[in-house]
Amino acid sequence: MKILVINGPNINMLGIREKNIYGDLSYLKLIDMIEKKSTELQIEIECFQNNIEGEIINKIQSAYAKYDGIIINPAAYTHYSIAILDAIKSVSIPTIEVHLSNIHSREEFRHRSVTASACIGQISGFGSYKSEAKRS
Repeated sequence: MKILVINGPNINMLGIREKNIYGDLSYLKLIDMIEKKSTELQIEIECFQNNIEGEIINKIQSAYAKYDGIIINPAAYTHYSIAILDAIKSVSIPTIEVHLSNIHSREEFRHRSVTASACIGQISGFGSYKSEAKRS
């Protein structure tokens, strides 16, 4: 199985920006966690981050016929990027939208995701959740 993980604008600033919302885990540590878990699950994974909408669209389009799934955090583009919505629809790859913060409990403009309708599901509000099973 081959999964593409896409992170949008400002996700590279995790651990620096708005720690009260996003926590203090850095982007590099988050990617390290994802890569370790993918190795454990024997899933091939590629992680990509970009602050530019067109580059995210190019990455989605380049995934066509190469990946079994996409996990995307479109970040701010979630709320207005019809272009990313259309790119996800165009490749017909099962896609899950993910947000570290609970977009539904934040500012009103963040409550609506235009990209979610092209996805098979949305996960939000769990931060960089670590399994409770390991804690108990």
